[in-house]
Amino acid sequence: MALITTSASERKTIIKKQRYGVTADGVTVDEYTLRNANGVEIKIITYGGIITEVNVPDRYGRTANIALGLSNLRDYETKNAFFGAITGRYANRIANSKFTLDGVEYILPANTPPHHLHGGMKGFDKVVWAARELAGQEGVELSYLSADGEEGYPGTLDTKVTYTLDDENRFKIVYTATTDKPTIVNLTNHSYFNLAGEGMGDIHDHILMLNADTFTLGDEGLIPTGEFAEVTGTPFDFRTPKAIAAGQRSSHPQIAAGRGYDHNWVLNRPSPDDTSLIIAARVYEPASGRTMEVWTTEPGIQFYAGNFLTGAQYGPGGRAYRQGDGLALETQHYPDSPNHANFPSTVLRPGETYESTTIFKFGAD
Repeated sequence: MALITTSASERKTIIKKQRYGVTADGVTVDEYTLRNANGVEIKIITYGGIITEVNVPDRYGRTANIALGLSNLRDYETKNAFFGAITGRYANRIANSKFTLDGVEYILPANTPPHHLHGGMKGFDKVVWAARELAGQEGVELSYLSADGEEGYPGTLDTKVTYTLDDENRFKIVYTATTDKPTIVNLTNHSYFNLAGEGMGDIHDHILMLNADTFTLGDEGLIPTGEFAEVTGTPFDFRTPKAIAAGQRSSHPQIAAGRGYDHNWVLNRPSPDDTSLIIAARVYEPASGRTMEVWTTEPGIQFYAGNFLTGAQYGPGGRAYRQGDGLALETQHYPDSPNHANFPSTVLRPGETYESTTIFKFGAD
């Protein structure tokens, strides 16, 4: 494994690079490992920008991987449920696989018929990104040029995603993009977490806080209706931290539609156009004491409780991933925003720069 970092006196996070594998199409995929002074270690591959491991100590200093992932590149190519991946051009769902921009209707692949999900048949999770170390910034920059018309989207999109890790145990993801034609953009990371350790059972006993008074209502296909609902008096109220279990098993019609939690919460912000970095979520796992805070500049967060994991995928420890074995907290704009004028816009035009930041901060109580 080749060391490609500056000296420890200049920075404490170590970056290592090695070859991870070769895709079915013959493209080499590299793995980057970020490790800080506290023993937090994060592994990233250039295929899909996937975060394959997040190794974090518990309250006793015992380290475990808390990110669900697969054992090898071929499984990521053929069996992946977006584990750890960059999702785009448009994360989440677009109703009936179409949207209209400046009077032109664009048709997208219906990869979850009749709807479009996470960028289509070959979204950003299924391409090999170019990578370079960020000198002096304790991280790696990934870049991908998405051609005009790729997966039905207009405009050539020049996208960069940076991953950095500091000695405050903050794992920071910064997304930027520019375009040569009007288009839509909504990027996020789809990591599944289990703070007890990947493959160590379900996440129902995890204690969750979500900084949101409302959420977007969805229909039976989890497509937003355009309405907002108050969380008060519902299983969607996580303003005070509570275990996931009770709500995940409730008979609330929105829970039934998603077979559990798979919804977008509207983050509490001082104004609709505010893009400051705010806390969106906090997760605590009582047995290990591990904690994870999520900070973001985005207006929403999708909490998904792994409802559609079926045991078809196996982690690096050889354990099957079953329903509820991991949770995703996807910071993003709202699902189907291009088809709802009352949602924050996801339109990007030439001369503008799409910018989004999310921080995962790890600890133990």
